[in-house]
Amino acid sequence: MSLITGTQWRNAVTVQPSPICPHRPSCPTPDARDREAARTVANHPEQGWSLLCNGIVVFEDTGELLPDGRVIAPHRPTTAA
Repeated sequence: MSLITGTQWRNAVTVQPSPICPHRPSCPTPDARDREAARTVANHPEQGWSLLCNGIVVFEDTGELLPDGRVIAPHRPTTAA
């Protein structure tokens, strides 16, 4: 049995966004400030995550996993509006 490296694992599980979003208007890109406004394409509330059209995985604690492997820490509001 051969072991895979961390890079191989990330490449195997990374979801790449479609180069052409089928929605009109198009969903925001993963680098856009409003990236969380992309449409949900897979929802798994029992596991606490959803996949957006732009390839971002959002978690119920408001953390995010971007398509390039970067992690965005949870960013809940800290004060009441």
